[in-house]
Amino acid sequence: MDRLSNTIRPYAWGSLTALPELLGVEPSGEPQAEMWIGAHPGAPSHLDRGHGSVALSAVVDADPAGELGAPAAEKFGPRLPFLLKVLAAGSPLSLQVHPDRAQAEAGFAEEERRGVPIDAPERNYKDANHKPELICALTSFDGLCGFREPTAAAALLAGLDVDSLKPYVDLLRAHPEEAALREVLTAILTAEPRAMAATVEETALACERLGGPYEPYARVARDYPGDPGVLAAMLLNFVRLQPGQALYLGAGVPHAYLHGLGVEIMANSDNVLRCGLTPKHVDVPELLRVVRFAATDPGVQRPEAAPDGEEVYATPIDEFRLSRYVLVPDATNPDLTSPGPQVLLCTAGRVTAGDETLSPGEAVFVPAGERVTAHGEGTLFRAGVRV
Repeated sequence: MDRLSNTIRPYAWGSLTALPELLGVEPSGEPQAEMWIGAHPGAPSHLDRGHGSVALSAVVDADPAGELGAPAAEKFGPRLPFLLKVLAAGSPLSLQVHPDRAQAEAGFAEEERRGVPIDAPERNYKDANHKPELICALTSFDGLCGFREPTAAAALLAGLDVDSLKPYVDLLRAHPEEAALREVLTAILTAEPRAMAATVEETALACERLGGPYEPYARVARDYPGDPGVLAAMLLNFVRLQPGQALYLGAGVPHAYLHGLGVEIMANSDNVLRCGLTPKHVDVPELLRVVRFAATDPGVQRPEAAPDGEEVYATPIDEFRLSRYVLVPDATNPDLTSPGPQVLLCTAGRVTAGDETLSPGEAVFVPAGERVTAHGEGTLFRAGVRV
């Protein structure tokens, strides 16, 4: 088992205080958006096995079968198949969608064929993998997830009484679900920029005036004035997670995280197609090809409790599995031994895993097959794979 040293990413949308409060350190005055825990090449965690600091990615590369276990290495390839993060949103992240595996493979191959540099701002596919993800709230956590029913989206827009929104309202009411959502999102993203900026400004003023269900969109508009993503956001379900609740986000589902602190786990991919709320590249044709134009229930989850106290968050994929233990003194120590690789993260209290005692924000990597139990008083998240 290895204690990990992890990188904090200073993206502009990050909270100034949430991660420092979790870690028990003074704020730096700069945004601290995500703490990455894993072997992603962009910011791998580091460990020390007596010969100095080494990237976890290099440790896995040197012995995939030993670190991941032979079944996981054979099933997922010679790298850790998930990335764990602590995400601290102080303002909205971009409105985005992720491709499925077939779309990612085809898109990556096509951009490679055309010679698009991997770091080019217009590049959509950084790898050939899909990017399903799960976010579990540590605090109250606001997000947008999946399309509303077209009639519900029409009612929300109509309630603003903004003349330039009426064509969208009519489209949402006049067409079947898939066609209505596709036509309205396409119209929003391809509108003449100055006219759209004026519509967004008028919409933002109406949201501020009305409050209530419009308040989240007023906040989004304050951070992204004139951005067509403000209108696109109003097509989506607003969700407020309470601590311990989670959302699973599969391929093709548009979503955005707005505010709060959470533990996020995802397949090891960087493939993101953006819809708005961003100064970055928006490839409208490719986005429209990947988005699934279907109204969906956000599917807010509570974990399912196992007999040993493990609380498991359900996901339909094998690349990652997330659970947590809320440990109390003098209870039976759960056995966390697994045939696959694991990352254990403390988010509250003080927890001992194996020989390592963890405070909030501290994590360890557990190689496949290494015996480990846990005890203490606090919350321990367990990230692993299904093999």
